[in-house]
Amino acid sequence: MKIHPLITKTEELADLCARLAKSDFVAVDTEFMRENTYWPELCLVQIANTEEAAAVDPLAPDLDLKPLWDLLTDNEDVLKVFHAGGQDVEIVFNFTGRTPHPIFDTQIAMMAISQSEQIGYSNLVESWQGLTIDKGARFTDWSRRPLTDRQIEYAIGDVTHLSKIFPKMLKRLIKTGRGEWLDQEMEKLADPEHYRNDPAQAWKRIKAPGRNPQVLGRLKAISEWREMEAQGKNIPRGRIARDETIADIASHPPKTQGDLAKVRGLSQGWKDNDIGRRLMNVLAKAEALPDDEMPARAPRGAPLGKEGTLVADLLKLLLKIRAREIDAASRLLARSDELELLAAGVRKNLSLLEGWRYEVFGRDALDLVEGKLAFAVENGKLKMTHVDDAAKAAAAEKAETALEQIGDEQADEEQVGED
Repeated sequence: MKIHPLITKTEELADLCARLAKSDFVAVDTEFMRENTYWPELCLVQIANTEEAAAVDPLAPDLDLKPLWDLLTDNEDVLKVFHAGGQDVEIVFNFTGRTPHPIFDTQIAMMAISQSEQIGYSNLVESWQGLTIDKGARFTDWSRRPLTDRQIEYAIGDVTHLSKIFPKMLKRLIKTGRGEWLDQEMEKLADPEHYRNDPAQAWKRIKAPGRNPQVLGRLKAISEWREMEAQGKNIPRGRIARDETIADIASHPPKTQGDLAKVRGLSQGWKDNDIGRRLMNVLAKAEALPDDEMPARAPRGAPLGKEGTLVADLLKLLLKIRAREIDAASRLLARSDELELLAAGVRKNLSLLEGWRYEVFGRDALDLVEGKLAFAVENGKLKMTHVDDAAKAAAAEKAETALEQIGDEQADEEQVGED
C-alpha cells in the first residue's frame, strides 16, 4: 500500500479524493481535541482504500477541505468505513451540515458476528490481524505542529488496518447472512438529526427532576442559556455549570443573585458578576413547559412487582443464552428496558418483537413470558426447551414404553404356549 506524505495543499487533496472516489469503500478516521473547547477541533483526517493511504492536515493554511467533504457526504457510490465513528461523523456534520453516507461501522458490525459489545480498535486489530498496536502516540496533542513522522505513521495506521479488516468482516457477514441486521443501526449512525445541536433541546439531555411543568420550563430555559454561553466562549458546557447544578437551580430557583453563591457547583463570584446577572434574567423570564413539549411517559404494562422482576431477570438470562448460542452481542438483540416492558405486559412498539430480532430472539422471549418456554440443564449447560415440544416428547416416550411392555407380554405368552 502506498503511504502519502502529510497532505497540506488543496490540489494534493483534490487529486487524492478523485482517485478514492473510484473505490468501493474508504476507511476514515479523525484526530481531534475537545477538552478545552465547545466544538471539537479537527486536527487530522486519515483516509485509505486498499491501495493508498494518507493523512490530511486541516490546520494547514493553504488547504481547503471541500474535496474531502464532497467525497464523504455527496458520493453515494463509495462506502465510508469507520470504527466507533460517532464522533468522527459529528465532526463532518459540524463542518458541512451533512453526514457521511452510506456508512459502515466496524464496532457495530462486530456485535452481529461476536459477543463483543464495544470492542476497542486495538482489540479489533489484534483479533483480525494478530497485530499489537503501538499505543505510544495515543495521548498526542494533535493540535501542535509540526507533527512527527511517528505521530503521522501512528495515525495513518488506524485506516490502513481498517482497510484490510473491512473486506474480511464483510465476507463473514455475508457468510452468516447477518448483514441486514446492521442496516437500521448504520442508518441511525448516519442520521443528521442525531448530530444537530439545537440549544432549545439541550434540556432533554439532562435527567429531568420530575414532571412539574414549571421546573421543566426553567430547566429548558437555563439549559438553552448555558449552550449559548458555552458556544459564544467556545468552552465545554460543563465549564459554565454542570448538569446537576442546572437541574438543582431549576428545582430550587434562587430568589436573588446573591443566593447563587449558595448553589452547589457555582463559585462565590456568581453573586455579583455579569454571568450571574444573565442567569437571573433567564430565570425571571422562564415559562412553564407547554403540554405539547412535556416528555412522554415511558410505556408501561402492569407494575412489575416481585414476580414481574423475576420474569424480567429470566428474560435477561434467556438473552444471554441466545447471544452465546448464536455468537452475537446481546445488546444488538434487545435492550434491558425492553425486556422489562415485555415482562410488564407491553407488546407494542418493542423492537425485539419486530423483523429479524423477533425471529432470532423475540419469539422465544414472548414464549417464555407466556409460559411456553422453559430452561433445562443438559451436560452442565443451560438450554431452552419449548414446553409444547417437551410434552410431546414425554408423551411419545410413554407411548413407546407402553408398546415395549405390550410386546414383552406377548412374547412371554408365546413362550408359555410353547412350553
